Amino acid sequence: MECISEPIGQTEAKSGTSDEPGRQLLRRRFPGWTIVVGLLCLTAAVGAAVFARYLAPHDPFEQDLSRALLPPMWMQGGSPDFPLGTDYIGRDVLSRVIFGSRVSLTVGLGGVCLASVLGMFFGLMAGYLGGWVDAIIARVVDIVLAVPYVLFVVVMASILGPSLGNVILIFGVADFPLFARLVRGEVLSLKESQFVEAAECTGAGPWWILWTHFLPNIIGTVVTMATFEMAAMVLWEAGLGFLGLSVSPIIPSWGNMMAEGRDYLRTSWWLATFPGFAVALLALGINLTGDWLRFTIDPRSRGTK
Repeated sequence: MECISEPIGQTEAKSGTSDEPGRQLLRRRFPGWTIVVGLLCLTAAVGAAVFARYLAPHDPFEQDLSRALLPPMWMQGGSPDFPLGTDYIGRDVLSRVIFGSRVSLTVGLGGVCLASVLGMFFGLMAGYLGGWVDAIIARVVDIVLAVPYVLFVVVMASILGPSLGNVILIFGVADFPLFARLVRGEVLSLKESQFVEAAECTGAGPWWILWTHFLPNIIGTVVTMATFEMAAMVLWEAGLGFLGLSVSPIIPSWGNMMAEGRDYLRTSWWLATFPGFAVALLALGINLTGDWLRFTIDPRSRGTK
């Protein structure tokens, strides 16, 4: 093969820059400002939930009617002691927003963990074993999915009553069919792969094959689904709280705060605006961070950009 030498400047001009592979790697690892925004929103929410007792300037349950409906500190009549104002019985809005992050994150994380564990178990069993096991699991999944999601969540919350554990259980049961159907499809596509057939020929048991061959190949897809569902659960929990079907009304949660502030939207807009803004930021942070996690964990997504 003939070797043609060119000046370094001309070679770099044709290929772009000499460190182009390094820049491509950086772009793959850090997909831009979206991950920064996502991590900032999610880190702020997690930090507020973990260190709420130290970050909150006041007790979220402390009432004082003499300071009721104080506006945010930048408005006329506001006070620096209450940066986001107070509610109709004098409780600090900022402190309640900080403590409310605990409920949203607990419901989102707990619900998605329960749904993903149940969905992965039943999806793996249905896809790998097939036969009557697949038929029974498929019918159960179809029955749950046949009920409208809103109707199922609201009715179950009304029956079980307002409780943090009940909300997590409801979301876990309502969402596990999505994971089960997704995992089942992935297992069926991997079941005929050569590495699975080779493992079966060597005498590997079903549990070993599921653990070492199927799980690593489906975890990226499950993580992607889990992040979207976690963000959705945060929104649904706020909706249930607005209806009075989430946690107890005395517990500071963003849904409860929006429900309490709906009668004051014209006069005291900050009661519902700030918890609603917190819900939107948390959902945005989870979605953006989840997209980066999918890009990092799923090997199939790294070679596409």
